[in-house]
Amino acid sequence: MAVVKPFRALRYDETRAGPLEDLVAPPYDVISGEQREELRARSPYNVVRLTLPDSEEDAARELDEWRANGILVHEPPAVWALEQDYVGPDGVPRTRFGLAASLKVEPYATGTVLPHERTHSGPKEGRLRLLRATRVQLEPIFLLYDGPAPVERPEREPDLEVEGAKLWRIDDPMLVRAFDDKQLLIADGHHRYETAVAFSEEEGTPASAQMLVVLVSTDDPGLEIFPTHRLFAESKHLEGEQNGGGSIIEITPGGSRDVHVPDGMLDVQLVDTLGHDGLSYTASADEARRAIAAGEAATAYLLRPTRIEDVFSYARRGEVLPQKTTYFFPKLISGLLFHPL
Repeated sequence: MAVVKPFRALRYDETRAGPLEDLVAPPYDVISGEQREELRARSPYNVVRLTLPDSEEDAARELDEWRANGILVHEPPAVWALEQDYVGPDGVPRTRFGLAASLKVEPYATGTVLPHERTHSGPKEGRLRLLRATRVQLEPIFLLYDGPAPVERPEREPDLEVEGAKLWRIDDPMLVRAFDDKQLLIADGHHRYETAVAFSEEEGTPASAQMLVVLVSTDDPGLEIFPTHRLFAESKHLEGEQNGGGSIIEITPGGSRDVHVPDGMLDVQLVDTLGHDGLSYTASADEARRAIAAGEAATAYLLRPTRIEDVFSYARRGEVLPQKTTYFFPKLISGLLFHPL
């Protein structure tokens, strides 16, 4: 049983902080060093100063100063509708709809929240130190649930709008009961979720068990999983089935061929049998072809998108999938809402 609640958000006051486009950023784990410096230069209040600070102590100090000086202001308790307009890697325009709310985190063993990828200890240790210092959930994670959304897009001007994202405050406290019987699948944010569980276990208080999440229905027409293609530094040769259910494309300097995937196996699982030495990733099939032509990689595999229902099925059986099985686009924007604990 998922415990989802309205929450009292912190958000930027644009009259003091400046326009939102100077304040928001992508999630911390997709920002390069160069992009971090560019975002910091945009504004002394850009969210990257909190999500990728010079130190955890700097983040806590700046956060306290921003709250004291009215850069960040409190909202009444609410759930927020979030709409994101985007053009996917396939060039198709879509609109994805979700709800931003507070979730009570629980260990995976309860079966309420399901992972589908393995995590690494390093990123979790850094995020845990930051959470201890700030005591604020700075970025939302992305969760999926089966069934229709419990509310539609509000027919009024959004309360916040930036970079194709629109947010509406929803003052219906009963809305969250729609999630009472839902299992939730982590689409993006495994490290942050496990960090939140560890923090909750350390603190042992109801407030410490809350997390900022965006919940998206698997029925949403704007929800799309895109493939992440594989590149190997050395030559590889993949054996498939003679008459599999579908195929992936193996590309080498000598040309390309179809590799049929055995029934009951995902594309990513078949390529994973080759191991991980010299492995890199790209979301762009054109980039994969270019890397082969330029001699930057020896073998590439162009994969099909993993189906959402397959990801849920593996997760419910307690089976984790290879890294980058899913590529959910666009990423959630950081800096729209913060969740104090």
